[in-house]
Amino acid sequence: MSTSDFQYTKLRWFLTIAGMFLYAGDIVTDISLTLTFYQEEHHLWAGLTLGFIVLGLLVSQIFSYAWFWDDMNDFVINPKGKTPSQDCLNVKERREKHQKLFCMATDLSMLKMFETFLESAPQLLLQVYIVLLGHRKNSILQYLSMAFSFISIAWSLVDYRRCLRRSLPHISEMPSGLPTVIYLLYKLCTITSLILSYSLFLILSAYTTVALSIVWLLMTMWTNILQTNFCSSKVLEALYRLVVGVILMFTFFNVKGHDTKVAMRIYYSTFTLLNVASPILLAVLMPQFNENTILVVDILILGGMFLGLLCLVLYYMRLHPTTKLPDTDEVDGLSKENNSMRRMRTFVQP
Repeated sequence: MSTSDFQYTKLRWFLTIAGMFLYAGDIVTDISLTLTFYQEEHHLWAGLTLGFIVLGLLVSQIFSYAWFWDDMNDFVINPKGKTPSQDCLNVKERREKHQKLFCMATDLSMLKMFETFLESAPQLLLQVYIVLLGHRKNSILQYLSMAFSFISIAWSLVDYRRCLRRSLPHISEMPSGLPTVIYLLYKLCTITSLILSYSLFLILSAYTTVALSIVWLLMTMWTNILQTNFCSSKVLEALYRLVVGVILMFTFFNVKGHDTKVAMRIYYSTFTLLNVASPILLAVLMPQFNENTILVVDILILGGMFLGLLCLVLYYMRLHPTTKLPDTDEVDGLSKENNSMRRMRTFVQP
């Protein structure tokens, strides 16, 4: 790895700050929308939107507090770490300084990802459902909130992926430019089409909420089967797996670092089936639904699905960094590293 790879550059600072502003904009617009719903006496919508905000903030703070104490315990046990030889002391200290910045950025981006999928994703599904129902006059604030949420969801995954890969010395850094853009489009398009499909199923029947809950439980069970070892306590590990279950409802990523070609094919085959079935079922079972609206939604679902899958194939066939050491798949705390490194080694996506 080159010397520049160990430096936390101005560009990387800018991307970190940009992600924080994007996160703040998402929260502010959602809170404003909650107040608007309350003033219009849509108390259920206001309560759900506020509930998603509180849930995301609460869970992210729990993990933040737990990680803080884990890192403090690491410092108390081994405050200085291994002593480097005198001839490489300056280089070692410089690299350790930038490595700490990488660790902090990775922790921050992971917390944003947790909060995004616990708050932005479900409340975005709610807002899309409300817009499609047409029970109220849609406002610029509502569309602005939806736009922030869409971008926040996709960017949180890209940001964490970039932070994680450049914080691990045994994995190639994710290239900037076209590879990042293609990966962002892949996530943005696939997540968008899936959320729109969920919203159509909700319009068909309110019992879709039960089906979505079952999907969440199945994803959580799958995470349990994988036996993740991310947290320092069993209670926190259980909470972590519940959060992973929510994320997997909206997008695929590898939580163990193993070869996931089969798992990805199964996931996106099911994803394709849902995206094709939702507009067909709505057209057959609810032919009276607004034709202009459903046409636009169908185009977004199918177009987003094909574009997202195309970007997925293009990224992993042509743009995915492949240079890595043999132990790349060793993740989720399988090594005897400190808690900070355990967090960085998890969620290594293919």
